[in-house]
Amino acid sequence: MTTPDTPSADTPSADTPEARLADIRGRIAAAAREAGRDPAEVTLVAVSKTHGPDRIAPLIAAGQRTFGENRVQEAAAKWPDLKAAHPDIELHLIGPLQTNKVKDALALFDVIETLDRPKLAFALADAITRAGIRQPRLFVQVNTGEEPQKAGIAPGDLGAFLKTVREEAGLAVDGLMCIPPVEEEPALHFGLLANLARDHGLKVLSMGMSGDYEVAVRLGATHVRVGTALFGAREAYR
Repeated sequence: MTTPDTPSADTPSADTPEARLADIRGRIAAAAREAGRDPAEVTLVAVSKTHGPDRIAPLIAAGQRTFGENRVQEAAAKWPDLKAAHPDIELHLIGPLQTNKVKDALALFDVIETLDRPKLAFALADAITRAGIRQPRLFVQVNTGEEPQKAGIAPGDLGAFLKTVREEAGLAVDGLMCIPPVEEEPALHFGLLANLARDHGLKVLSMGMSGDYEVAVRLGATHVRVGTALFGAREAYR
């Protein structure tokens, strides 16, 4: 017999990947309900960069099906076998994409969240046409803080960029993504991204990471990218 303070044999330890996953899902759901939203509107992207298949497998077993990677080369080393074993997994590229890696990225990723320049849009369009494949879902990365060292489209340039992507490159855009400046209040940037999405008729918002995903959900995020809070400290994957 168990008491309320005694976990049953089926209850994961508080410091297992499964327990962290359950906790984060619960926090996302609570934040969504607080904002009057359906928790089902929010997708948790488990950021598995630097973590090998042995760290990813428990989350897959617990039902997690959406993952994010920063680098094409690292993803190519671990995800083909995992995706073959679990065809319903959706893999997001959340790091910068070089044009010489476009072909490889299209073979791996279902969603590219970092469309950030016309050259990349045209390279994607060309590779998609040559391969005769369906385009991945695309999010435009917006540099909401207009930081010179960070990739992304400046908020004031978003309209012109979307026109180029749609009309000249012939690509569909599903939504927007941002990474707020670390020293600034993230809510301001999430609010800006939400307003930009509304103004341009986009319904998908990828915003919020381990330290601020609940704030992002309250402000309209449809995707939150959580790594450290889910996997713990990063490790060097080889």
